[in-house]
Amino acid sequence: MAAGRRPRGGGLRLTKVGLGFLALAFVLLLAAVNTGNNGLYLALAVMGAMVLISQLAGAANVRRLRLALQPPAEIFANRPSHLTVEVENRGWAPRWLLLLTVAGDGFAHRLRRTPPLLVARLGRRQRHRGHLELLARRRGRLTLQGIEASSLFPLGFFDKVARYPLELELLIYPELFAPPSSQPGRTARSGDRPTHRRGWGHDLLGLRAFRPGDDPRAIHWKQSARTGNLIVKEREREESRRLQIVFDNAAGELADEAERQRFERLVSEAATAAVDVLARGWEVELLTRDLILPFASGPRQRQQVLEALALIEPRPRAERPLVARGDEPHLRLVMDGGGRQEVE
Repeated sequence: MAAGRRPRGGGLRLTKVGLGFLALAFVLLLAAVNTGNNGLYLALAVMGAMVLISQLAGAANVRRLRLALQPPAEIFANRPSHLTVEVENRGWAPRWLLLLTVAGDGFAHRLRRTPPLLVARLGRRQRHRGHLELLARRRGRLTLQGIEASSLFPLGFFDKVARYPLELELLIYPELFAPPSSQPGRTARSGDRPTHRRGWGHDLLGLRAFRPGDDPRAIHWKQSARTGNLIVKEREREESRRLQIVFDNAAGELADEAERQRFERLVSEAATAAVDVLARGWEVELLTRDLILPFASGPRQRQQVLEALALIEPRPRAERPLVARGDEPHLRLVMDGGGRQEVE
């Protein structure tokens, strides 16, 4: 869990209430100067004291906090995730009406605006744990530079902000789509489709004479007794529960946002297929221009595939297409004008 103690930076923003209050004070000042009324001067003194107290109390209210941030195990683009936030009051006085948000420079275009975490009251040495919603617009690495603590306390004239640095790097996985009704790999489920090749399946391919090295368990004893020679059974090999995902990321330079969106859609299609079949116990292999993740299953393979797709980028166009290895069922994704998906 990343933690930050001393605030760096921040600011003071005048609210609409504060602006109206200062405008009223200016009007009273003009009236006091023109009339010489001591009561107006007294009112101005009280109003000035209120502004000063509001500024000093607001600044102290967002100081001497300890904030810690814990990200979830997985964060997907365009899917709400929740960051666990823990705030501790290290000051001698309670803290009031704290609003906590994630902070960073230059990544507003990568995050959608989400509601802040409200801490109504935080007593001395008291801790509070809550959740901040995070909604990333796109995949890839995202660095959260800290948490901003802001407050309108005590009078709402100023919005005082203090930034607590954290430097937490997140990896945003590709957006996942709803699996289609005809999901990749369903045409190749184990036992669904014969291959008409020799193997250790359930369907009988044929009979033949026994050869040295054959498994004795394959001997067809009734037929052997009938013919007087050893006869063995040959069975059809069934398709394995495997899917090879071939992502040809040699898309060249993406000229505009439309092409970028097509490329991102292919990335999401690959991630969706991988997550879907891995959840059903299949083995998945990922083949791109940059890497090969060999066939494997389970949570570790899911993590490796999602990490690879989160960081994948377009490569220069190549003369030769990227093709599948072996004869396993595969899903091939390639940029060809628009995105093209081939299932074999």
